[in-house]
Amino acid sequence: MALKDLFRKKNVQDILNQVENNDGHDSLGRHLGVRDLAAFGIAAIIGAGIFSTIGKASADGGPAVIFLFLFTAIACGFAAFAYAEFASMVPVSGSAYTYSYVAFGELVAWIIGWALIMEYAIGNITVAISWSDYFTGLLDSGGIHLPQWVQMDYLTASNGYTDAMALMQGGKTFENLDAGLQAAYTAWTTAPAIGAFHFVADLPALLIIVIITCLVYRGMKESRNASNLMVVVKLCIILLVIAVGVFYVDTANWDPFAPNGASGVLKGVSAVFFAYIGFDAISTTAEECKNPQRDLPRGMMWAIIICTVLYVIIALVLTGMVSYSELNVGDPLAFVFTKLNLKWMSGIIAVSAVIAMASVLLVFQMGQPRIWMSMSRDGLLPKRFSKVHPKFKTPSYATIVTGFVVAVPALFLNLTMVTDLCSIGTLFAFVLVCAGVLVLQNKPGIPRGKFKTPYVNAKYLMTIGLIAGLALSYIYNKEGVEAFVTNTKEVNNPTTIVTSLTKEQTTQVYNSLLARDVATGNQDLESILSRYESDPAQYERLVSELPIDDSLKYESGLSLFKHKIPMWIFLISLVLLSVWAYRQNLSLIPLLGLICCLYMMAQLSVWNWIYFTAWLLIGLIIYFSFSRKNSKLNIKSIV
Repeated sequence: MALKDLFRKKNVQDILNQVENNDGHDSLGRHLGVRDLAAFGIAAIIGAGIFSTIGKASADGGPAVIFLFLFTAIACGFAAFAYAEFASMVPVSGSAYTYSYVAFGELVAWIIGWALIMEYAIGNITVAISWSDYFTGLLDSGGIHLPQWVQMDYLTASNGYTDAMALMQGGKTFENLDAGLQAAYTAWTTAPAIGAFHFVADLPALLIIVIITCLVYRGMKESRNASNLMVVVKLCIILLVIAVGVFYVDTANWDPFAPNGASGVLKGVSAVFFAYIGFDAISTTAEECKNPQRDLPRGMMWAIIICTVLYVIIALVLTGMVSYSELNVGDPLAFVFTKLNLKWMSGIIAVSAVIAMASVLLVFQMGQPRIWMSMSRDGLLPKRFSKVHPKFKTPSYATIVTGFVVAVPALFLNLTMVTDLCSIGTLFAFVLVCAGVLVLQNKPGIPRGKFKTPYVNAKYLMTIGLIAGLALSYIYNKEGVEAFVTNTKEVNNPTTIVTSLTKEQTTQVYNSLLARDVATGNQDLESILSRYESDPAQYERLVSELPIDDSLKYESGLSLFKHKIPMWIFLISLVLLSVWAYRQNLSLIPLLGLICCLYMMAQLSVWNWIYFTAWLLIGLIIYFSFSRKNSKLNIKSIV
């Protein structure tokens, strides 16, 4: 096959004609307006972010976390402009996959389609696990206590048991372990076992996936009505939280406003971005909109604006009600009202969290089958994936497969792992959609929709911004920049050190500290080391004198550099984008969207990049073994 055939593109007009004429597939029912689309967006966005991750982000950044929400909203807004322009241009199911087919060609379209499959599947798994946590917590408060091994995933239990054993070996008692490690230890030790295998599985997560999959299978009208109802309920609860909480705000808690500076605020980038994931799922419903070219852009923008306003107000209320330092909990909204002895509000919040999670899962579970369906229509997946139910007018086979793809991993996978994988898949899609708008901006003969991103020439602005950004980074963070460039070794934190020690090494370290009167009256090694962490210089001096190998005390060389690879990719990309902007007079808004999304990708760990790359390689194997030869564009060229 010629190299150029890998990048053969679909014509916008041909796509529109194919959908209009129901070429080779049944049509979907058109039931959605602006209000419904905005509700789907709110349903997808307001979930784990406002009920969970907002707590950790507030603890890191203090009240100034509102700036992170604004920054993330602006970044998502830039990407939403690009999505809206494409959705107006190509109003069909398929989202970024279809847009990439038009802008970049078949191979890139396959890659982004494969990435979207991961995004929605992993996103569904993430939300199902979070829903299970809230649901079991609600049952606990009602006096119904499920065994730990049926409400926790296998990886969390296994890893938590290992870490708990290491910390207890270091002198920490079981009662002094954090609640998460205690639960993991209990789940692992009480679970039924066959040999070395312990049966630990998140059964409530399986339950909600089955229920939501059945609802999505039944039809768009039913999904729309359920989504709208759940959105009304959770918006009422959030407004109630704000209305009650504002009377308990103590402005003294907002001082200092940014206790950990800019680095503390930016520490929560991935968590806060996850709070915005979901608005792009609206674009998968394009064929089910009454007027997609007008309504899709409006629905996306309204969803982001409404959710941002709510996030900012909630963050201010939470950090005003209690000190930011107390908010590093899994259920911050319920926590602050419990702390203020308003337990009736905590109960209401717990119920609303269960509803909120279900609505997020509904939208995510609705988006993925439509990606499968679009790829199947193009011949890149087997034909049965494009089957539309004759009565319900939904992609029935793809919906059932999606249910299995989400349900099985949700029983066993770790929440942190799937959250980051969902984020990197989503950001990758955003990057390609923004780049697609830039590629097509000056091409003649491309049908334009009713919505077009406002044009601002980035020819000089990009280069000036890059130089200014690098200069300011060096001026205000000289030490950090030099450490990044020279790959200066970094001291490990207490938990990393303690959990990597053998029993003999633990004894040696404890005796060493005892000899210097550091460990007097305390046998908890992690606690001893943590006392000195607030003074980096003193902590590093203490660690340097421990009688263990440097590899256990420091991270250096390739082991350290690998974590900086994503940021180096980002910096190199900035230089290349500056050249591209100068030569092609690129539009500023989609360019800023691309840069913001690349930056947030760079904040994710290198392991997420490795796992994501492995997923893409699996996809390429499928493409070259099946999709390439069965592509309708390939068959058309042969005929």
